[in-house]
Amino acid sequence: MFKSYRKLLSTVAVVAIASVSSMAASDASRTYSNGKKVIDGGMTYPVKKGMTSSYHVNTQKTYKDVKFGRTATANEIKAWDIDIMPDGTGLPEGKGSVELGDEVYEAKCASCHFDFGAGGAGYPALQQGNAYEMKETLKLQRLHPDDDGPKRNFGSYWPYASTLFWYIKTGMPHPAPMSLSDDETYALVAYILSINEITIDGEELDDDFVLGKDNFSKIVMPNKDGFVPKIDGKNGLENTRKFYDNPKNFGGNKARCMKNCFNGEPKVARIQGVGISDYNPPLSSKKEKPAKKEGAGGNETKNIYDASCAVCHATDAMGAPAVGDKKAWVATLKKGIDKVYHNAIHGINGMPPKGGTTLDDAAVKAVVDYMVEQSK
Repeated sequence: MFKSYRKLLSTVAVVAIASVSSMAASDASRTYSNGKKVIDGGMTYPVKKGMTSSYHVNTQKTYKDVKFGRTATANEIKAWDIDIMPDGTGLPEGKGSVELGDEVYEAKCASCHFDFGAGGAGYPALQQGNAYEMKETLKLQRLHPDDDGPKRNFGSYWPYASTLFWYIKTGMPHPAPMSLSDDETYALVAYILSINEITIDGEELDDDFVLGKDNFSKIVMPNKDGFVPKIDGKNGLENTRKFYDNPKNFGGNKARCMKNCFNGEPKVARIQGVGISDYNPPLSSKKEKPAKKEGAGGNETKNIYDASCAVCHATDAMGAPAVGDKKAWVATLKKGIDKVYHNAIHGINGMPPKGGTTLDDAAVKAVVDYMVEQSK
C-alpha cells in the first residue's frame, strides 16, 4: 500500500470489514494455537459439534490409508528452490551487459513489449520515462477527467529488482519460460534498468555497464520505501503482525470491531467529477450485431495482421514463422497451402484457433495469403 493512499484505502477497507459480519471477534478467535495473533485480521474457530461457526466440517479420518510418498531429495528441493529474495539470496553466478540485454530484448521481448519497453497490444509497459520522476506520479489521483493518474511500472513502482530477475528467468519469454541463460537474464535486467534511467551508486547505465551477482545488491529501486508494513527480513512476520494489530495504522479505530464500529454513518471518500458525458461517436442503445464482413483484402488485411498476428509473426521469438523469413515459410508450406489454412483456422501448438480472433475463415485465409506474399 503506497503511503499516499493509506487514508483513502483504509476508510474503504474499514467500511468493508464492518459490513462483513455482525459477529464480534474475540481475542481468542484471532489467535493461533501458539498464542500468536492472526496477521490479516481473520479468525480461526474451534470445531464444535462438527462445525466451525456456521460451516460443517468433515471429521472423517479419510487419510487413514493415504500414501504420502517419500521425502524429497536434496537435489529435488534445490531444483524447485529458484526464487530470488530481496537481499539477493538465490541469485545465480553470471553477468550480462546492457548492450547484450538490448540484443536479447529485440530478439525475444520486443514483439510483445514493443520498442524500449513502451508496451502495447495488451502487454504492460516496462518503463514510462525516468523512474525517479515517474515515482512521484504514484501520489496522483484522477479527480477530474483530464487529470493524469499514477504510472505504475517496474521502474516507478516495484520495490526490488530481484523480483524482475526471478520473473524473467522463470516466466519469460512467454512461450518459452526457463529458456534464457543466467547471463541473458542479468543482461535483460540491466537493459530494463537502463531504459528506466535508474542509476547504481550514482552511475548511469551505458551500453558497457555489466550487471552480475557481485553488484546486484547495489541496485536501489526508487520506490523501495513506498510500501507498508515492512515484510522483509528476519523480523518481517512480527513487524507485519504488529502493524495490523494496531487499527490506527489502517483505519483509525481504537480496537477491532465487527459491529457498532462507528457512531452514525462512516464517512467514505468518493472521487467526484470523473464521469464522461460527451461521447464521440455518441452512445447507441441498439442491440443488433454489426454487419458481418466476408473476407478481407488490401489495407484491411494488413490492418488485421498488424492488430492480431504481428505480435507472434513479426519475429521468430514466439516460435511462429516470421513474416519476411523466406526459408521459414518455405518449410511451413511444404505440406501445402490448404494445410496452412487448416492450422490457422483450427490452431496448432501454441497458436489458438484463428489466432484468438473472431474472424471468419475467409478473412483468416486472406491474412495467411498476405503473410506468404510478404515472405517471398
